Amino acid sequence: MRQPFKINLTKAFLSFIVILCISSCSSISPYKVPILQGNIFEEEDLEKLSEGLTKEQVQFIFGTALIKDPFHSSRWDYYYSIRVGSDLLSESKLSVFFNGDGLVESWVIEDMKESN
Repeated sequence: MRQPFKINLTKAFLSFIVILCISSCSSISPYKVPILQGNIFEEEDLEKLSEGLTKEQVQFIFGTALIKDPFHSSRWDYYYSIRVGSDLLSESKLSVFFNGDGLVESWVIEDMKESN
């Protein structure tokens, strides 16, 4: 009489373990490393940017521009994006315009993620 009860309890326990393993594995996802690409510019870097800075000073603050168009030497573009797996978290572009003397004339910051 004890034997069938023991077998049913064992089957119930094993079924519980199998269901627990299957359900726990379906909720686990691997860690995805944030991928930072381009020139990361922060608010404090943008506060340093002002009209009249030379190209060397801009390069010191932001680093080498990602895009230096040989046909438009008066414009430098700094682009950066932050991606985790296939999710794009942030994407921005800073365009710095120089006058004929090589001094900062103006700049534009575009949030590329909002325009998509």
